[in-house]
Amino acid sequence: MSFGAPHRHFRVTDSTNARARELVEAGAPHGTVVTAAEQTAGRGRQGRSWTAPPGKALLYSAVLRPLDERHLLLPLAVPLAVCEAAEQLAPGIECRIKWPNDIWIEERKLAGVLIEAKPQNGWAVIGVGLNLSITPEEFPRDLRDTAVSLFDSGSRGKSRRSLPAVAPAGLPPAALAALNEKLDRWVAAERDSVLGAWRSRDALRGREVAWDGGAGVADGIEDSGDLVVVAAGGDRVVLGAGEVHLRL
Repeated sequence: MSFGAPHRHFRVTDSTNARARELVEAGAPHGTVVTAAEQTAGRGRQGRSWTAPPGKALLYSAVLRPLDERHLLLPLAVPLAVCEAAEQLAPGIECRIKWPNDIWIEERKLAGVLIEAKPQNGWAVIGVGLNLSITPEEFPRDLRDTAVSLFDSGSRGKSRRSLPAVAPAGLPPAALAALNEKLDRWVAAERDSVLGAWRSRDALRGREVAWDGGAGVADGIEDSGDLVVVAAGGDRVVLGAGEVHLRL
């Protein structure tokens, strides 16, 4: 079960996830990948938009089918694949995961994951947006303090000093190959391996978090992948994949 063939690439499309959903509903096989140099209506979790200058991010969607019990932890497995792909492309960096599925470098968002599944039809579309070479000035103004690229050729603030300054030639194809390879590994990984690896990259544990209705200190994840928070009175609260806001 490998990812990357067939592969459809668009110079411009509204959303790679939308194109992949069309393909899977038309019978596209497992492993089909859709990429784009530019998206006009890219989406993140909870209806947020995902924007990137043309050719400076890996905009990627892959078809997974059939779904079975091995894929119950897919929302944990995919961020692990993105972390390993990024670290392969830029040796020396270290990626962490902000629950449920944002990939961080030094507390700035490098990548996001959007999984859309129809279990009743036996398929899922795995969407990934990975910032490759977007300069700080190219991010929307409201993201410049919270987003980061794998290769930083712009102004280099304190939190970006560990990032390579120069992107290698052939970076987008290399990023595509790396993500295909790492998804092959992690989508099929054993449950205990996924949980252990995810916990080792947990960016929230021990930090104060807030959500609609409460606040507390993150205390890792359940085996289901849900977030555990210890509230002020000592009660343990288990949260599904809703929105959690950090208090930095």
